[in-house]
Amino acid sequence: MSGEDVLINGDGETTRDFCFIENVVQANIKAALSSNPKSINEVYNIAVGDQTSLNELFAILSNLVPIESKDIKKVYADFREGDVRHSKASIDKAKLLLDYDPQIRAPEGLKDSMAWYLNYFNSKRHKS
Repeated sequence: MSGEDVLINGDGETTRDFCFIENVVQANIKAALSSNPKSINEVYNIAVGDQTSLNELFAILSNLVPIESKDIKKVYADFREGDVRHSKASIDKAKLLLDYDPQIRAPEGLKDSMAWYLNYFNSKRHKS
């Protein structure tokens, strides 16, 4: 949103399991209200169980930012040492014991959040 090019470490095909906050809230509420005795005092992976590459993330965000930001380019840099190439969480335990069912994937979550980010960014820019 600042108009700067976006730095991506590696070739952009690194993937992550991006999880929207509403999915995390759902999991916490289900854990707090669970009547399943097997669900108590357990550790869960809370994610979506999906993968989004950094290139896909850039494309999603590019389609959501205002028109004047459309000239922004991806700039690839070296992979970061020790970075995990692909990450996808197993949410099977949360599904089984909490009936966790993430409803919002990365594209929808980012779309839902973009208005807030644009408002925040613009309010900071106008104060400067």
